[in-house]
Amino acid sequence: MARRLHFPPDPIRKAAVVGSLSPSRLISPFFVLIWSTGFVVARYGLPYAEPLTFLSMRFAGVLVVLAPFAAAAGIVWPGWRQRLHMAVAGVLLQAGYLAGVWIAIHLGMAAGLAALVVGLQPLLTAVAGRWMGEPPSGRQWAGLVLGFVGVALVVGNRIGTQGLTWQALAFAVAALLSITAGTVYQRRFCPGVDLRAGLLLQFGASLAVVLPAAWLFETMVVQWTWALAGAWAWSVFALSIGAICLLFLLIRRGAATRVASLMYLTPAVTALMAWAAFGEPLTATMVAGMALSAFAVAWAQGKR
Repeated sequence: MARRLHFPPDPIRKAAVVGSLSPSRLISPFFVLIWSTGFVVARYGLPYAEPLTFLSMRFAGVLVVLAPFAAAAGIVWPGWRQRLHMAVAGVLLQAGYLAGVWIAIHLGMAAGLAALVVGLQPLLTAVAGRWMGEPPSGRQWAGLVLGFVGVALVVGNRIGTQGLTWQALAFAVAALLSITAGTVYQRRFCPGVDLRAGLLLQFGASLAVVLPAAWLFETMVVQWTWALAGAWAWSVFALSIGAICLLFLLIRRGAATRVASLMYLTPAVTALMAWAAFGEPLTATMVAGMALSAFAVAWAQGKR
């Protein structure tokens, strides 16, 4: 009778398979897809509610949804210093970033231009990486620059300067600075915090900032329609809970520069969504930009 031969598993092949199926690689596509819907939601929601008013409703909805689950789960809350760090990161990642983008679009800035301005985030995060002890390599710098060129190709023919004001540009730049600072701050000062506690702290702090601002500067009049209700529900469950949880996980698992480089894919995916949902044109130049952005992200996230 023939004797079977048993060979030990190849450790190199096993490591390659495990690496190719790492959680970050599995999470990243879902994060990009969900995050890219932000501009589409703005297009649906802004006609029926002012920016800060809508964001107040969004943040309040997240708190109402998460609070009962957090209470039932008996989560362990961090210390007061850690709570303060989470609140600061939340105001930067949520209130500052979202308010800046939504107000800029509300003031007449084209969505393509807003996406291009915010698309500078990976470059700023790479610079800030030196402060975090995560200096980008030459390969990552090349990928970041190529990624920005790809973003410019995607949104370049959609930029409209008519009606563009310095106020709108200032809010877009403020959004860029806010999300960059929030990404770096959370990576440095908020490691290992329970996701449920982190979300409650961050959205609570953001609501405490946005709601008074809405009361002071807006009418807070809301026209409830099916479009607004759908935009609100998607903003609460998919964007504010789903996408932010994925962002937290990515920030924990990867260097800030690699996480930020994923943002280069957002304008390209948003362009595809706008083409499918609203019939916006999709040119050969835009397709080339999408391909370049995808290559740049893969390059920036490669080995040093």
